[in-house]
Amino acid sequence: MRRHGAGAVAVGVLCGIAWASGFRAYMSELAGFGSTVDWTGTFGAIILPGALVGGLLGWAWELRRRGDARGWRWLALAPLAFAIAPLLRPGALWDLLREGIGGAAIGVAVLAIAGGRALSGRGRLLPRILCGVLSALLIVGVGASVPAVGGARLDPTTPRGVWVVLIAISFTAVLALASSIPQREAVPQREAVPQREALPQREAADAGRRGDVI
Repeated sequence: MRRHGAGAVAVGVLCGIAWASGFRAYMSELAGFGSTVDWTGTFGAIILPGALVGGLLGWAWELRRRGDARGWRWLALAPLAFAIAPLLRPGALWDLLREGIGGAAIGVAVLAIAGGRALSGRGRLLPRILCGVLSALLIVGVGASVPAVGGARLDPTTPRGVWVVLIAISFTAVLALASSIPQREAVPQREAVPQREALPQREAADAGRRGDVI
């Protein structure tokens, strides 16, 4: 991996950790006093997938910037980590099938991928519109979960309720926007030349016009 690519991945990991930590605050508010923080549920199922998704999207940004489109479209599936990680816990799959526990994580992954497709500006219009409608409905659903789950404690007419609703809607919208990176058009090769590589070429051309000897 080139140095610039490693930097993009590192920035992506940092953003992913920040996003997952903030979204965990939304989940904590929904749970109220029953919320707990542990290594498996908090870090293994939320923070770690956030770092992974952020790193993969950072890598996608770098590949898009280079104009290198070889297989990079598969990175559009990076948000699936949010759905897969919680299911790796013992008994999680059975809980999902029996009680629907973990279904919200799947919804977040679908929201991100569909929203990214809608915001990509690439491909046929109708599928993008359908993806946009699906993603918008899921974002609204995440916001509506605040009073539905939190009850009077998170009434949307109170400052606390509005704050949690804003966290839910803004964080999911930002995730959809970030997930559009690997679904956007690649930067054309001629535009993807790094500035420090293009500079000697311009200097050589200027010297040639002046008649200098290189």
